This record gives sequence, structure tokens and C-alpha cells, in this order.
Amino acid sequence: MQTILGANGTIGKLLARELMSYTDRVRLVSRKPRKVNETDELMAADLTEPGAVDRAVKGSEVVYLVVGFEYKAKVWEEKWPPLMRNTIDACAKHGAKLVFFDNVYMYDRDQISHMTEETAVNPPSRKGEVRKRISEKLLEAAREGWIEALIARSADFYGPDNNNNFITQMVMKNFREGKKAMWFVGSEFKHSFTYTPDAARATALLGNTPDAYGEVWHLPTESHPVTGREMITMIASEMGVEPKISLLPRFMLRPLGLFIPIMKEMREMIYQYDRDYFFDSSKFTRRFNISATPYAEGIKATCRAFTGQ
Repeated sequence: MQTILGANGTIGKLLARELMSYTDRVRLVSRKPRKVNETDELMAADLTEPGAVDRAVKGSEVVYLVVGFEYKAKVWEEKWPPLMRNTIDACAKHGAKLVFFDNVYMYDRDQISHMTEETAVNPPSRKGEVRKRISEKLLEAAREGWIEALIARSADFYGPDNNNNFITQMVMKNFREGKKAMWFVGSEFKHSFTYTPDAARATALLGNTPDAYGEVWHLPTESHPVTGREMITMIASEMGVEPKISLLPRFMLRPLGLFIPIMKEMREMIYQYDRDYFFDSSKFTRRFNISATPYAEGIKATCRAFTGQ
């Protein structure tokens, strides 16, 4: 049995499909789980409740932690540490391996122009501090032999059927409504984006590769990052519109946060857009000889799914 905690999100759904290449026993756990594959086992659970994680993990060989809490620092501070602790305890109790799907928020802001698995951990934000705490907790448990675990890290997302991401919300939706694409601070900086089908496929592979455990892995991401303007231009071409851009300056985030809550949360993350942001996944490519989907191909598929073509 391989179990996905947080199975209703974009990665959870894609991961469920990919796991069928390794097993026909997949358990999907969320508040209201829905089958992805015919043979999926469904378990409804509030993973923030004591005992829920233990019940979800029981009988599992591999557990994938892909939960996505509301994008608020306060929520992350309250909910992530106990969830990680409970997941580690449950995996140790039931002898399950743990794969944690992570982001890059814990990395030093001055080193995001070239991020590898060895980049210094020095979070500049509250949300980054949470990711640091829970990832270090997991790696410590693995080092001490409590569990077998690995961390699979991704850059910012884009991909089909994934509406809760920057590219869809700020670029594609605006183009569809006849508006300019919106981008933070400056569109001339390079910015890596991980294609969600690549992320799910690689996460399933890592979870089923015994010698991948005990390490941090960057999931396959295009090795030649594009600038914001280049990304917007490719999307505009696919959607048949002019690549018009409206830059959102840093000082506007505070007043906008009064009306658009996520803008308030973006204030501490804006450093990811005022400099180059390159996510290096060459370690994964060398180990598995698998490269990321090129941006042109991924954007074409994403735009077609978005427009219903």
C-alpha cells in the first residue's frame, strides 16, 4: 500500500496516477477524497486531528506528504509542525517510508540565483522558517534511524488543471479576461517553474527507489530558466493575445493586501521576484537520466487545458 496524505490537490491527483506504475494499491487521504484510479482506496480524514494520521498511515509501505494548507504564515505556523511530528511518529510506528513534497522557501535569499540541494538554509520569511523547521525535523528523524525518508523539492508550479498558481492566476486568467498579465516587481529576471506532471512523475519514482532515501532531491525542472517577460510572451502566443504586462511594484502589496488577502502574504516572498531565481535539478537528471519537459511544450499543454482546447 502506498498512501497519499493530501490527495485532493494537484500534485496528489497526478501522483495517484503515477503510482499505478509501481503498485495497484493506492490509498488517498483527504477531507473528501475522490478516486483517481479505479482501484484507489479512499479514506476521509482531517489530518490536523490527533490520531487521524496514525489511522491513515497504518498498513502503508510508502507515505507521500503532499498536504497544502491555506497560504498564510499563521496557518502554517500552527498546523505544519504538529502534522510533520504526527506523520513521522506514525511512519516510525508502522514501518512506513516517508516522502515529503517541499518547496524552496527555506533557502537563503542571497543564493536563490542558483539553488541546489546544498544551498544554505537561512529563511528570510515566516513561511520559510516553518519549512526549515519541519524539513530539519524530518531529516533528523532519518539520520537517527527512526524512519526512512526523503525530501522532494519543487520550484514554483505551472501545469494543466492547476488553477491555484501564480501563472494561472496572474497571467492566464488576465489574458482570458482581456487584461494585461500581471508580474511582480520586474519581468526581466529569470525564474524557474516546475511542470506539475514532471513533479508528480519524479516524486513517484523517488518514493520507489530504495537508495534515494536519506537525501534531498530537486524535482526535474527546465535547466534554462526564462524571464518573466519570456514566459508571458509564450503564454500570450498560445492564447492568441498580445503579451501586455503590468508590473506590480513592491509598495503596492500592502494596500492591495487589504482587499486581496494573498497579496498580504506575498509581501515577505517578493524577494523571489526581484532577482534571478534558478532551481537546479541536475542531481536528479544525472541519477535517473530524466530531463524536465521544455517550457514551450509545457506551456502549450497548460494553455490548452486552461482554454478547453
